[in-house]
Amino acid sequence: MINRSVFEFQLLGLDDVTKEQRFVLFFLTLLSYVVILFVNLTLIVTIVVEEKLHQPMYIFLCNLCTNSLYGTAAFYPKFLFDFFSKSPTISYSGCLLQAFVIYSYATTDFSVLVLMAYDRYLAICRPLDYHSVMTKKRIAVLVFLSRLVPLFCQSAVLIMSSTLELCDNHIQKLYCENWSVIKLSCSSITNNNIVGFILIFFYLSHNLFIVCSYVKVIKSALKSKEGRTKFTQTCVPHLLCLLNVTCALMFDLMYARYGSASGLQSVKNFMAIQFLLVPPILNPIIYGLKLTQVRNSVFRLCRRQKKDLS
Repeated sequence: MINRSVFEFQLLGLDDVTKEQRFVLFFLTLLSYVVILFVNLTLIVTIVVEEKLHQPMYIFLCNLCTNSLYGTAAFYPKFLFDFFSKSPTISYSGCLLQAFVIYSYATTDFSVLVLMAYDRYLAICRPLDYHSVMTKKRIAVLVFLSRLVPLFCQSAVLIMSSTLELCDNHIQKLYCENWSVIKLSCSSITNNNIVGFILIFFYLSHNLFIVCSYVKVIKSALKSKEGRTKFTQTCVPHLLCLLNVTCALMFDLMYARYGSASGLQSVKNFMAIQFLLVPPILNPIIYGLKLTQVRNSVFRLCRRQKKDLS
């Protein structure tokens, strides 16, 4: 039995990667992280600086981008450092912390997307009630809860995982996640499985709420040209982001639990990191290109900065 207080995990995701491949992957990963930082920070700064974007929809979007920076910060710096290590390792506490941050990021994305769906429902189906319902105080409470509930859920998972006695220290991934740690347990993991499935269904139910709200939104939008325009400009990007986040995360969860252990390591690596790569890049780009106000504000801010420099 390994003493958990001095335990250190070995991350085996890069074991089959040659030195030349590591060099190429390092620069591709670095480029991806730079793009993630750039597109998300650009959107955050634009929303903060432009007063006309201080509206619920854009505040929630800013929260989504901030969450992307939070989640990717737990993966990319450590991953980039691992390219220079022959045998990447991570401490026991560091492993649990990384798993906590990465999956609280993923579940917070769902919470924020629910808020954005609720906002669109009010704007299109109940426009007269919109400003009385979406007050500054209520927006602050909703944003706070969208962060607090995922943190609470992942804290429960973290506490349960930390009580397990582990018989091995090899993780077949590029980073730590809860299921990889649980699989190393010497004792029963039934309770962990039950809690894990409850959380999966809880966050998948967020999708059901969004679908139900959009059924009403579509019915209302079809009644007028203005409603159809508003739906196309604001709801389509939201649906694309929801599809993006859901598919990426479900691939990771299902493959981690039921994927073949004999598959190519490169395929497993890609499936494991896609929710840390695809949504953080595509979400701000989708919104930045599709939402006219955001796109115009970004261009205006860039022109202003260029003029100041000249």
